[in-house]
Amino acid sequence: MDAGLVTAIKAAVNPQRLAETALALIAIPSPTRSAGPVADELASILGADGFAVERPVADWPEAPAVVTRLQSGTPGRTLQFDGHLDTVHLPFVPPRFAEGALYGSGASDMKGGVAAFVEALRALRDTGALRAGQVLLTAHDHHEGPWGDRRQLKALIREGFVGDGVLLPEYLATPLPVAGRGQAIFEVRVKREGEPVHEVLQAPNTPQVLLAGADLTLRLQALHQRLQAHTHPHAGADSCFLGRLTSGEIYNQVPVECVLSGTRRWVQAGTIEAVRAEFEALLAGLARDTGTQVELDFSISGDAFAISPADPLVAAFQQAHQAATGAPLPLGGKPFMDDGNTFAALANIPALTHGPAATGAHTLDERVTLDELVRVAQVYALTALSYCKMRVA
Repeated sequence: MDAGLVTAIKAAVNPQRLAETALALIAIPSPTRSAGPVADELASILGADGFAVERPVADWPEAPAVVTRLQSGTPGRTLQFDGHLDTVHLPFVPPRFAEGALYGSGASDMKGGVAAFVEALRALRDTGALRAGQVLLTAHDHHEGPWGDRRQLKALIREGFVGDGVLLPEYLATPLPVAGRGQAIFEVRVKREGEPVHEVLQAPNTPQVLLAGADLTLRLQALHQRLQAHTHPHAGADSCFLGRLTSGEIYNQVPVECVLSGTRRWVQAGTIEAVRAEFEALLAGLARDTGTQVELDFSISGDAFAISPADPLVAAFQQAHQAATGAPLPLGGKPFMDDGNTFAALANIPALTHGPAATGAHTLDERVTLDELVRVAQVYALTALSYCKMRVA
């Protein structure tokens, strides 16, 4: 990339302005399904900066989404910056800035990242460096599960708020993920007929739901071991993870229900129904062998995806990262589910997750350094310069 242009973009990213934006967003509590006030704040910030803001309802009138664009006036690609404004349902931690780092609810996941791409948009506007194509900025609610179901992002995609490629500033600084696993969250309820009863008063041959739950635990572990053979060079392997098992009210009571929950992940796109059928067959065998009734909630978070390392967005990003930091990123897989999986499945566009090396996501101790947010803003702005000028296929 042109050295003078790189220097201009890096200089145009204003750390103080970026920090003020992040702190303003973090200061507003926004658990999933309640991101309306912080969306209003982001819209106000963008409007005060002179950007024309749209507020599509996008299937969630409680918190209309935030959309703005930076247009060059010349044909080219559209690069989308997309982020979620909602946070997990934990006690609110107010923002603070200390020793070069921002703290507070959403600092890592992902209000810091949203502030970084807002600053990238400002840097592009202030320098006038975007000579082709446009940047589309979108921000929304309904990301974090199990409280949200991604309905707002899905509606934005249906309504055409989509670029040719998208960057998402989740807390993953390395590697550059060109593949990711699909995910389902499962909850299994193993039940028996009748009421809870003291252990010494139970009828003969009473089905033991807790033992059936233990049996299921072993079957799920065996499934996980078999799934390790299903691999992808970047995404890793299929898995089945059990994170919760609960049953009973007291130590000597025969319970009527045992609840197990966890995740099932897979590396091959387009296999959701086969994954579901395999899981249902395993549970049918458990019910038959233990004399219990088994109910399943199998909630699909998103499908697996893969991006060609030769995709123009990957090339543009690597050029930008090299220009901003001195080196490209190694290619790898995405360890978690995010909105990139939804973009890949519904919009059929390349979606790259790259954000700050932040810590504490989904805890009460979220932390991200300002230097990392500045780096992300620079990389995003430089990626836009490289990608948007590329000829649309």
